[in-house]
Amino acid sequence: MNTMNQTSKLNVAKGVELFVSKNLVKNPKAAAIIVHGICEHAGRYDYVVSRLNDFGYSVYRFDNRGHGRSGGERGYIADYQIFIDDAQKIVGIAEEENPGILLFMLGHSMGGFITASCGVKYPDRLAGQILSGAAVTVQPIFKDMAFFDYNATPLAPIPNTLSDIICRDPQVVRNYKEDPLVIKEFTTKLRGELFIRGAKHLMNSMSTYKYPCLILHGGGDQIVTPYSSKYFYDHISSTDKQLKIYEGLYHEILNEPEKDTIIEDIRLWIEARI
Repeated sequence: MNTMNQTSKLNVAKGVELFVSKNLVKNPKAAAIIVHGICEHAGRYDYVVSRLNDFGYSVYRFDNRGHGRSGGERGYIADYQIFIDDAQKIVGIAEEENPGILLFMLGHSMGGFITASCGVKYPDRLAGQILSGAAVTVQPIFKDMAFFDYNATPLAPIPNTLSDIICRDPQVVRNYKEDPLVIKEFTTKLRGELFIRGAKHLMNSMSTYKYPCLILHGGGDQIVTPYSSKYFYDHISSTDKQLKIYEGLYHEILNEPEKDTIIEDIRLWIEARI
């Protein structure tokens, strides 16, 4: 399908611009906003975007601040709520440019946390949400850090050691390692804000989440436990919710060899709601 591809910068704070990409189809059946995970960037979703365009959906995506081509200190966030509000600004653009068109948000990993948090903080703006390997609970590796004062050394670097366990496809792993836009370390402040403070808040707020949602997770995910998605499914108030665990798949299910199966599951779910 022919698409119109645009990139732009969106000013969201003094000295901070978000790098935004739009892949637009003529007369879209729906529109989707993609929110990427920690250390990566929106450009890693080119294949997903091309398939969504093929289905007749326009796609909006952006690099989270401190990531990719966006501004902000690398791998840092002062308050996790900033990520949520940034994402909502992209929703606002998609709303303005697609009057009468249903909007969906697709978030992976950290982006899944941001997406679910948008669902809590900004209800009734979307037709539904898709979560992929979403970090929506405090992960087991962080439970012992519940009282750790990450503000004492907010800029302390944490190496990005995720590459070998993101995916079972060795080419995806190589590309991730060699990608100059994938950040090689993030900060203690980012980890604390997202995976401790933010995750705790989301867990305490899940009962207010009511969006139609498709919750997807790799059964072999070694980065975000599949239990997170099961917990989310069990504790939200949505009456339209679906959980799918793909046996043996690693964290980046949208890059796994079985990615077309997952993308087709997403298509069928969206089609049933437009």
